[in-house]
Amino acid sequence: MRHKPCLTTSDVRVMAAAAQAEAQRNGWVVTVAIVDDGGHLLFLERDGAKISTINVALGKARTSALMQYPSGNLQSRIKDNPQLMALDAMPLQGGLPIIHGGECIGGIGVSGVLAEQDEQVCGAALEALAKLP
Repeated sequence: MRHKPCLTTSDVRVMAAAAQAEAQRNGWVVTVAIVDDGGHLLFLERDGAKISTINVALGKARTSALMQYPSGNLQSRIKDNPQLMALDAMPLQGGLPIIHGGECIGGIGVSGVLAEQDEQVCGAALEALAKLP
């Protein structure tokens, strides 16, 4: 039987703190969602962002975890393959898969500012995770 890495509570806390710090450093008000590899919620925080950002951040996180690529990649694929809209997915930039040891172990999604900025916040969280021993 093979062993697969998974996110720990400590990992999630480090990622969440880095995401929040990046958003605060830039004066952005966002919602951050982190899910496991099955798309199940591990962390959610809405720090003054609109209530609609909750579902969007969670959808981006779930999409990136389940598809194992950035949620924004689905946007271009839908143009050529519109039936992909039938998936329970959020085809908006701002969600990134969490990859460790070549395996997708979850996803992070952010909503509240421009899509590129949402993804920047996700990237800060992934950088913090990569620095862990």
